[in-house]
Amino acid sequence: MGSSSSSYAPKAIYLDVDGKVQKVVFSRHCSPCDIKELLCSSSNIPRNTAIMMVDPEGALVSIDPTMPTNSPNSLYKVVPLSTGQLGEKEDMFQNVLSQVADQFSRAFRINELKTEVTNRLAMLEKRVELEGLKVVEIEKCKNDLKKLRDEMTSRGGGRVNCPCKYNFSDDGKKVTPRRDVPNYPKYTLSQETVEALKKPTFDVWHWEHNEMLSCLEYMYHDLGLVKEFNMNPITLKRWLLAIQENYRNNPFHNFRHCFCVSQMMYGMIHLCNLQTESSSFSRLDILHVLITPAVCHDLDHPGYNNTYQINARTELAVRYNDISPLENHHCAVAFQILSLPECNIFANVDPEAFKQIRQAIITLILATDMARHGEILDSFKHKVDNFDFTNEEHVTCLKMVLIKCCDISNEVRPTEVAEPWVDCLLEEYFMQSDREKSEGLPVAPFMDRDKVTKPTAQIGFIKFVLIPMFETVMKLFPQIEEIMVQPLRDSRDHYEELKQIDDAMTEVEPILFTSNALQSVKQHLLPSHPSGN
Repeated sequence: MGSSSSSYAPKAIYLDVDGKVQKVVFSRHCSPCDIKELLCSSSNIPRNTAIMMVDPEGALVSIDPTMPTNSPNSLYKVVPLSTGQLGEKEDMFQNVLSQVADQFSRAFRINELKTEVTNRLAMLEKRVELEGLKVVEIEKCKNDLKKLRDEMTSRGGGRVNCPCKYNFSDDGKKVTPRRDVPNYPKYTLSQETVEALKKPTFDVWHWEHNEMLSCLEYMYHDLGLVKEFNMNPITLKRWLLAIQENYRNNPFHNFRHCFCVSQMMYGMIHLCNLQTESSSFSRLDILHVLITPAVCHDLDHPGYNNTYQINARTELAVRYNDISPLENHHCAVAFQILSLPECNIFANVDPEAFKQIRQAIITLILATDMARHGEILDSFKHKVDNFDFTNEEHVTCLKMVLIKCCDISNEVRPTEVAEPWVDCLLEEYFMQSDREKSEGLPVAPFMDRDKVTKPTAQIGFIKFVLIPMFETVMKLFPQIEEIMVQPLRDSRDHYEELKQIDDAMTEVEPILFTSNALQSVKQHLLPSHPSGN
């Protein structure tokens, strides 16, 4: 107990203050700063003054709780430090600081970084200012254009308001995707749905957009493309959402058509066993040629075909010099989406491989221009009898024909699935022909609502476009005859029967009209008789 209490006993020292003895008592637990303040107060020196303490021999005594005690016969003296002494210490301290600062500057190039940061800040401020001015100018231009369009519309100048004249700054079309984590529902596909998805008979009308997105996502996973090419699953979701958002709500060329073509390609991959290791097609082929171009092939389609674009001299036709303007535009939008890091499903693909992917996607999407149908099919016909899967030119030609088959494959599906697509296509055709008439542009007979019927629209297309192309592919893949070629023949027969009925009705109508007219004349000429006579 004694030793414990003595450790807390206060400590006392004795000072010489102006020739008088001054006792100073402090706790052993005081800080050096507290002791210095106490010494200043005891010695009538202002607080915060730099001081030192000396013994009778002039030796310095440390000012801290451990300082040696003294007696009234051996007094300590507190002496304020002179300005000169302080200055020397400050100079020394400043010198040390300067040396440290110089070493840091040399090590981290602080001055250079400071200059660079200052310059960049100045540039950013200038850019912000310029962008602000641009926004003001753009808004002004938009308002001026709106006024001009309203004025032209009121005068009957419909051409200016044409919705198919794509503008890269058009508010209605945004390539920017949703940046949040995609939250469309994750559908667990039943085994029945998984199997149906692999067949051309799949009914595409029973699915909402979110469900179609999930089916497309499933295809990429099922074919092993996500694992093989190290795709980020969230990036794949964002990419698919951006794809969907960049298809317009046209009667025919819309996101459902995109899904329809992609599902048919997925079905042909399984039907022709193109996904097996022994297949002549690599996974790279499946990714960049057989799936991705199918998904992207009609991006931002305005609902008016190339003929209209060229005849109306739209911005797309001018931009692409009348050469496949829509297909070139679909490619451009596809790669605009892929250029966004959050949508780049090819981010982990080797740069050299990406060059091949890009070229292949462009080649395949451009092949969907029906103006090139004869050229591509003739080239394939010359190769198919002696087809060489090791010949790059042969394989590229086959891939072009495969995407063409999928793009126009609706009649391969059951009648109840295929026929609504004909109605959608005719609706889009009639919208275009009505506009062409109002603008004084040439109108194709197969798009004119006054000249075309559903059977006449389909018979020639099935007989002279679809069947010859699918029968040529059948030479390479005989397994498609029963499930793809035969339905086309049945569809042709179905529409020929409808045409015969239409023709018969057309012949009957004049006879009925003549009979009704004669009956009317007879009633006018014969006198009426009172009833009962």
